[in-house]
Amino acid sequence: MPTPMTVPHADVRPRTHVADLDEAVRLLTGATSWTLRALPSSGLRPIVLSDGPIGVRGIDDDVRPSAQLPSPSALAATFDTRLLSRLGHLLGMEAHRKGVDVLLAPVVNLQRTPYGGRHFEAFSEDPLLTGILASALIEATQSTGVAMCVKHYLGNESETERTTYRSRLCERALREVYLAPFERAVVHAGVWSVMAAYNGVDDGELSAPATEHGPLINGILKGEWGFDGVVVSDWLATGSTVASALGGLDLVMPGPDGPWGAALVDAVKAGLVPAQTIDDKVDRIIRLGERVGAVGDARRQQAPLDLPTLPATRALLREAVARSIVVLRNDGALPVAQTAVRSVALIGPNAVEPFVQGGGSAFVTAPGLSEPLAALTEALPEATIGLYRGAAGRAHPRPIDPALVTTPDGRPGYLLTFLDGKGDVVGDPVAVTADEGWNRGAPADAVSARIQAIVRLTGPGVHRVDVGVSGWHRIRFDGDVVSASDRRADHDVILDSSANLPGGPARDILVGDRPVDLLIESEQQVVDAGAYGRFVRFVLRHEVQQQTAAQELEAAVEAARSADVAIVVVGTNEETESEGWDRQNLRLPGRQDELVERILEANPRTVVVVNAGAPVILPWLDRTAATLWWWLPGQEAGGGLADALTGRIEPSGRLPWTLPAAEDDVPVRSTLPKNGVIDYSEGIHVGYREWDRTSRTPAREFGYGLGYGTWLYEALSVEGPVDELTASVTVTNVGARDSREIVQIYLESPHSSVERPVRWLAGFANVDVRAGETATATVAIDRRALEIWNTERHDWEIPDGFYVFHAARSSRDLRLSVTATVRSEELTTD
Repeated sequence: MPTPMTVPHADVRPRTHVADLDEAVRLLTGATSWTLRALPSSGLRPIVLSDGPIGVRGIDDDVRPSAQLPSPSALAATFDTRLLSRLGHLLGMEAHRKGVDVLLAPVVNLQRTPYGGRHFEAFSEDPLLTGILASALIEATQSTGVAMCVKHYLGNESETERTTYRSRLCERALREVYLAPFERAVVHAGVWSVMAAYNGVDDGELSAPATEHGPLINGILKGEWGFDGVVVSDWLATGSTVASALGGLDLVMPGPDGPWGAALVDAVKAGLVPAQTIDDKVDRIIRLGERVGAVGDARRQQAPLDLPTLPATRALLREAVARSIVVLRNDGALPVAQTAVRSVALIGPNAVEPFVQGGGSAFVTAPGLSEPLAALTEALPEATIGLYRGAAGRAHPRPIDPALVTTPDGRPGYLLTFLDGKGDVVGDPVAVTADEGWNRGAPADAVSARIQAIVRLTGPGVHRVDVGVSGWHRIRFDGDVVSASDRRADHDVILDSSANLPGGPARDILVGDRPVDLLIESEQQVVDAGAYGRFVRFVLRHEVQQQTAAQELEAAVEAARSADVAIVVVGTNEETESEGWDRQNLRLPGRQDELVERILEANPRTVVVVNAGAPVILPWLDRTAATLWWWLPGQEAGGGLADALTGRIEPSGRLPWTLPAAEDDVPVRSTLPKNGVIDYSEGIHVGYREWDRTSRTPAREFGYGLGYGTWLYEALSVEGPVDELTASVTVTNVGARDSREIVQIYLESPHSSVERPVRWLAGFANVDVRAGETATATVAIDRRALEIWNTERHDWEIPDGFYVFHAARSSRDLRLSVTATVRSEELTTD
């Protein structure tokens, strides 16, 4: 077995001995959905946890806005550890401001397939890039005294049947690819908490749920890596008592109920779980409490109450947006000259309504949004800018204006009445404001609800009214049944996030000069979501279409034809990219491709901006004047985009994943388990490695990004022993603008006696160089970049043989190469 490693600065001394078994076990299940219990005998106050990773939401009753970062995939595109450290410090101070001790982030699962619903929430398809950037974020956040909880351990790369499937991984893929980011987070960054995933893992040694997988948790995480923190379950993920307790899980969430409690006390008394196991779990939680200042008289750091809106915060987030943007194509159209442009047609559904964060548990409420129109108007003060949607990008309208909804007796909102199993009314009917789509706290004896709402439609045009519900229902519009379902919903409606985007019927109503009142009635299920409570989900959505789809498209085309520059912003939305479900295709939703094609015909000076977290197919990419990838940019979306378009801040991002040209080329297309198993049959060849192995041609490869510079790679040297390798790359900026280059080092072992990728990322570094000047980028290359996992000895080794080091601009744009030979772990360059 590998030699056990110790986490830097870890203090593994026992914290306490709790004589009262009941008291000890109570500590091991949450007190609520987001807080732990206090342990007065050890001076431990309740520890508070909160969702991330693009901000600190706070717990349920915290409605204060949060600083909203770009998505993790956007941050990965910067390849910038210094920027990630600055953002990590911001997250730590935001946590202090919100009274949070543990931030449930970052996600270091890999982007194994672009169809994965949470693709945007992960960093990259590459384990090294993921591990390095996540570690920078973790170290900075924890330096403020706030714990990070790295997730989801392990094999949680898709959403379909995520609570039941087993991920089957071969030993090398497990070690070299999927464990690698977690190992770096533990061993290098010293993360204080790890979250066990919903799914199960079949690693060849054991097939078991992640919450009770002893070889992964006790053997590797706590044993080999020396992890001394807390292993917490994903919410509602723990399904056993003894197996999860013995398997290494330390904390069951959420509370106050769960499979431990009295059942675990009984298991200890029966000798099924050793008392020392409970002591160890308690020690870990108290140690976490000490680290976050939850033991004794420690006080939180003070953070400004207006931190999300401070100029320094906004400037940092705006810089992150601009630096993350990837230039996929530029035929001289960018940067936009501020003095040369007199008219701009800003077009597209995502120009009108930017998609700034993905759906699901990553959601935070920002203090405001920097809109593209306002930001471009400020950046181009001499230009006239018109805004045109051009085409719809959503299947559902936005939530209705509450002012349009009244109860049948004229009160604001809709009338909610709870009913028992006999159909008798439970309690008094209440009026609920129409923007309150969740109604939690349904009475214990209520099994259904009756909802009545009058929607007043005013103003000429076609009004679309859309209703969303969860569970069985019967919905009537003006007395006519428009939707009925007998399908019940249970706590899984929370776990698959479908409650965030409930389906239901829609109706188009033509309204003239006189208002129209629409009576909506719903008989529907009260959903019992276990620890999340009993609730009714009823959402009203509404939009007015004053133009037909054809008219809207033609108006945008005409505006583009007469403008100096057309900027078309297309992309996805939370209906497409969300926790809880996987994507069915990689197309832009709606008629957005048609919109781009028509605008390109009308104006060759068209810049396309793609507002998406995960890959989409861009059939028109190489016919645009320029194309930028804008990601899910967070609260400073518009300002960062304007900076990138004008060159105020260079869009220096590089793709952290592979952009396919066609769906048929994507190596891993299915997220559907077969007989309950997802087989990671590609092994170590995840992402660009599989594209290279199968000689497929993507639209843009991993690591691609043009920026605004022009670069000459002049020299490459590799020096040092295998434990301290350093690559030095001399580059000259031969362009007319100051620019940032992201130098990437790739390794090959073309004649290896064991299977290796065609090439793999071994390190990277940023270097800022003035126009016409030369600089040297220094790239540290870890020993692990040379190592493989020996499946016979079950340990790491560096195979002897011939290696090639490439200095590159991307995984396929290799500029310089140096060859080396390794013999008995001694490296000699040729």
